[in-house]
Amino acid sequence: MTGTSLDDLHRQWLDHPGYKAAYDALEPEFALASTLIKARAWAGLTQAQLAERMHTTQTVIARLESGKVRPSTRTLERFAAATGMRLQISFEPFATAIT
Repeated sequence: MTGTSLDDLHRQWLDHPGYKAAYDALEPEFALASTLIKARAWAGLTQAQLAERMHTTQTVIARLESGKVRPSTRTLERFAAATGMRLQISFEPFATAIT
């Protein structure tokens, strides 16, 4: 079976302004999901082990790591503690200055 890969489609669609804007708008969710996955991996935990430490289910951890949900600060604090980390939230300026 041959066809176009998702990566190829993504690269093609990035030329379309609407797609690129929508994709760029999701960057914070992708970044958070990536950070959560890295924290769990650093702690050497499976999703199930992390869920047990957080007194929740593996499904909840999978949702957090998918980037499809926006966790509360309290949930992020629990996630950090369960992975042996400290939660740090910061503000960064946009690439273009707001005047």
